[in-house]
Amino acid sequence: MKTGQATVVILGGRGMLGTDLAQACKQRNIKTKIFDLPEFDITNEEQLKKAVASSDLIVNCAAYTNVDGAESETALAHKVNAEAVGCLGQIAKGTGKWVFHISTDFVFDGNLDRPYIETDEPNPISEYGKSKLAGEQLLVESGCANCIMRVQWTYGKAGSNFVKKIIERARQTGKLKVVDDQVGSPTATTEAAKAICELLTKQPVGLFHFASAGYVSRFGMAKFIIEKLNMNVELQACKSSNFQAPAGRPLNSRFCCDKISAILDEPIRHWQRPLEEFLEEL
Repeated sequence: MKTGQATVVILGGRGMLGTDLAQACKQRNIKTKIFDLPEFDITNEEQLKKAVASSDLIVNCAAYTNVDGAESETALAHKVNAEAVGCLGQIAKGTGKWVFHISTDFVFDGNLDRPYIETDEPNPISEYGKSKLAGEQLLVESGCANCIMRVQWTYGKAGSNFVKKIIERARQTGKLKVVDDQVGSPTATTEAAKAICELLTKQPVGLFHFASAGYVSRFGMAKFIIEKLNMNVELQACKSSNFQAPAGRPLNSRFCCDKISAILDEPIRHWQRPLEEFLEEL
């Protein structure tokens, strides 16, 4: 089905990625319907059935994303990130709909000494990661036509993210301690949204990794932000072990994006330029 004639339903359409995806679809004249809290709850099967029935294609951006919160709200995280996704898959299977689902680098333990490829064995070290992996598995098991895109280190105008937190803390305290042993690719939700729009027209089936090109540590990313904004901040590097957080974080979040690059029309941009553009617009 051509996306120009299709209605794309975006579940979680007011979240960070969902907001930018809705905007990207609008720019490409792709008709969308937004479903999100408070009037839509992905864990409500009847509401889910209605959302799927009103669509030709479904993009699921809805998720429980509080990584530390998932350690105590485990049942809720699994209900949203796993059970609801499995239910979505079953409904889509029954109605012959294609589902595009967003997942995460947190399905990996981060112990690999190279960038992760799609066939690498997942081993989540947090309840959030476990819930997202279970969602992937249940979607595939449902037998519906589906495409799963794992993203990482995302930031955007809507919602909370690392970039906003760094700027806020820098302004409040003038001092920052940031980990230098977590490495990945800062990925603008605007960039991810562009890739999703393209995949909506191609409707591939399978699992893909998407992140901006190049890699940097969290410390290097913070340094880049502080320098670009000309902020007078005392920046100090530290290790993840210095922070006592409820949930574990993968130290290596690097993705190999060769698989998705082969089907995208344009090369994936390096992480620095989209981040510069984001900072200029703040």
